[in-house]
Amino acid sequence: MNTRMSADDRRDEVIAAATIEFAAGGYAGTSTGAIARRVGVSQPYLFQLFGTKKDLFLATVRDCFARTGARFEEAAREAAASDLDPIGILTQMGNAYVEMLLADRDLLRLQLHAYAACSDPDVQALVRLEYNRLWRAVAAVSGGDPQAIQTWFANGMLITVIASLGEPRTLEDFFALIPGGVAPES
Repeated sequence: MNTRMSADDRRDEVIAAATIEFAAGGYAGTSTGAIARRVGVSQPYLFQLFGTKKDLFLATVRDCFARTGARFEEAAREAAASDLDPIGILTQMGNAYVEMLLADRDLLRLQLHAYAACSDPDVQALVRLEYNRLWRAVAAVSGGDPQAIQTWFANGMLITVIASLGEPRTLEDFFALIPGGVAPES
């Protein structure tokens, strides 16, 4: 019986490990050795799969955006099946985003590191492309007008910042921290 992984399966496994490592250390602060150790492969094999550390980071960021977009689309389909209007669909998508970020802190932190690494022109180009793709997908699946989409994305950045603080553990805790709720004094 052959238990060897295909290169595609191994790439997926490396991206999952790289998500954890890049989420912790960012692009500049993460070594390919740490990623290779986490996944149980050699560094040369890692470079055989991805070419460079930057290529691996870009693949990991691309995966982060794809996972986020897939969750948005899933939430929009569920909301549309309930005959919600565009604002209701956007609200459901926002709730799904909060739940996703609270459930997967590595995805959240990787997203923030992707924005922080935009001083690199290749990272900036990919993040711009993926963010624009995400924007267009949200507009298409929600049916929201341009102002509603802009407001939704602005609120999404607020959600991202609040979730990054690590304080909310539930959707209710999270919404207690946004404007209209009461943020606790620290």
